[in-house]
Amino acid sequence: MDITILGIESSCDDTSAAVIRNNVLLSNVIASQAVHVKYGGVIPELASRAHQQNIVPVVDTALREAGVAADKLDAIAFTRGPGLLGSLLVGVSFAKGLSIARNIPMVEVNHLQGHILSHFIDLPDRQLPHPDFPFLCLLVSGGHTQIVRVDSPLEMRIVGTTIDDASGEAFDKCAKAMGLPYPGGPVIDKLAKEGDPKAFRFARPRIDGFDYSFSGLKTSFLYALRDATAADPGFIERRRADLCASLQATIIEILLDKLVRASKEFGITDIAIAGGVSANSGLRDAVAETGRRRGWRTFLPEFKFTTDNAAMIAMSGYYRYKHGDLATLDVAPAARIEQLL
Repeated sequence: MDITILGIESSCDDTSAAVIRNNVLLSNVIASQAVHVKYGGVIPELASRAHQQNIVPVVDTALREAGVAADKLDAIAFTRGPGLLGSLLVGVSFAKGLSIARNIPMVEVNHLQGHILSHFIDLPDRQLPHPDFPFLCLLVSGGHTQIVRVDSPLEMRIVGTTIDDASGEAFDKCAKAMGLPYPGGPVIDKLAKEGDPKAFRFARPRIDGFDYSFSGLKTSFLYALRDATAADPGFIERRRADLCASLQATIIEILLDKLVRASKEFGITDIAIAGGVSANSGLRDAVAETGRRRGWRTFLPEFKFTTDNAAMIAMSGYYRYKHGDLATLDVAPAARIEQLL
């Protein structure tokens, strides 16, 4: 019997709704918020207000594009967290209202697990590659960097995480120091193609186990800029491409070092990446090349599933609904990942 899920994502600055039937994506609508660009980062209050304006038309458009009436939905999946509290509140509240109005069950979703399960989405015209269980997923988003062991759609264990900055934060903060626009990650990725990745050497962390740290790298990068521009005010403009290439190469080296170690430790060779930073071309190429050398089966998400989207929330919701994990009307949004464990 087919299961049709409406997914709602509002954890940060993108309002998104999607409809999935089983694991086939019927629609995925995203309304982005350009208002944050001039501030160099997401302003939580502005984000939540934009979600309020966007949520109704986005959901309506997703249902119409999918050709599914609201009363034909089996469940509403929504992001409970982690994320910005005000933004999450909009999505959770809308899901509750629609659930009450149409008597549709609700399913809460961990946003980060949604990123991981995006690897199981299929499109109407083709089936995408899916990893086998167990697999390791390098989850690299704006605020999180983790290695997750995935034993089933409902059984995941974080085996390594950042103890300070995430890789996405390192990209954005270093980009800002170079005068690049927000978000900085894609701009660095573009400029890195024109530079020498060996032009500069920055600090590498020494962290036990599979945990990450990017604070020291960020600090060494900022000190290098300070010292160089003090002697040569035009340094950044002349060497921006080399700076970007060297920074990106260092971050990728740090990410892959722990991922390779985890693969050896657990004997797992199905390796996936997910999250916004998984759109980085340097990282994608490096994971694919490492996989070829080490005999991995690598899974790189389609670009439209790397950033925050409701398709991944609907996919995760599908598995939870099948398992009978339904949410109650007293569920509250959770800004921090610790509140979801």
